[in-house]
Amino acid sequence: MAGQGLSHDDHRRDAAGLVYVYPVLSRRSGGLSIGINLNPNRACNWRCIYCQVEGLVRGAAPTIDLALLRTELTGFMAQVLDGSFAAHAGTNALELRDFAISGDGEPTSAHEFPEVVQIVAEVRGAASAALVLITNGSLVAQVRVQDGLRVLAAHGGEVWFKLDRGTDEGLRAVNDAGISAERALSNLITCAKLCPTRVQAAMFAVDGAPPSESECAAWLALLERALASGAPLRGVTLYGLARASHQPEAARLTQLDAAWLEALAARVRSLGLQAQVHL
Repeated sequence: MAGQGLSHDDHRRDAAGLVYVYPVLSRRSGGLSIGINLNPNRACNWRCIYCQVEGLVRGAAPTIDLALLRTELTGFMAQVLDGSFAAHAGTNALELRDFAISGDGEPTSAHEFPEVVQIVAEVRGAASAALVLITNGSLVAQVRVQDGLRVLAAHGGEVWFKLDRGTDEGLRAVNDAGISAERALSNLITCAKLCPTRVQAAMFAVDGAPPSESECAAWLALLERALASGAPLRGVTLYGLARASHQPEAARLTQLDAAWLEALAARVRSLGLQAQVHL
């Protein structure tokens, strides 16, 4: 196992020397997160301009070796629980906060997604750590993805659903994704009705300019419409640029100050949703 101190700005997938499992010191979780990377080929169906993945390519997850995943996850969890991981990594004992299905691309693009969720839930067992799926939500209409979401819900899991902007133009500019705002809304509603769901949004300046007022208003309107549809959203997480982008637009992106993010969070709360900010 690779031994090196963890930090909030270093989410290297090879930190434990494993194929699918990696440790993360997560600012959003507030502790140690065990990541499950279903895209070791660095393939994603989106190309977010703030993405920190080096060598990102268009595509889907490869075939997942479910036996290897179970072996890696079981072994790594044991090292976390007995303290040997913290000692080897040169960190103090860290509270295990969650298991996060995420990684170097869109995890729900894995054909074995439902089976992966079941394995993670079984390995977690009676541990108090949360079970989280971090997704762009673009594949929610697929039956196998919905099957996986049902498994996630059955084990008390939660979805963190990416919704960075509120217009077609905004989604294209930030996520380089062929998805409309209406489709994103439909996917969010479907997801939230299948499994407890929290929206997460990356907010940052491009060429020194924050998201426009019209873009923010459209984004807030999508949240309001989701609530009006009966989607039981758990809340919204706004976050900035904690790690450097490895996309061509990287030099154009800068962090927004806390006041700007908190002001947007206040507008989210006015809709009746909880909102938190992570710089």
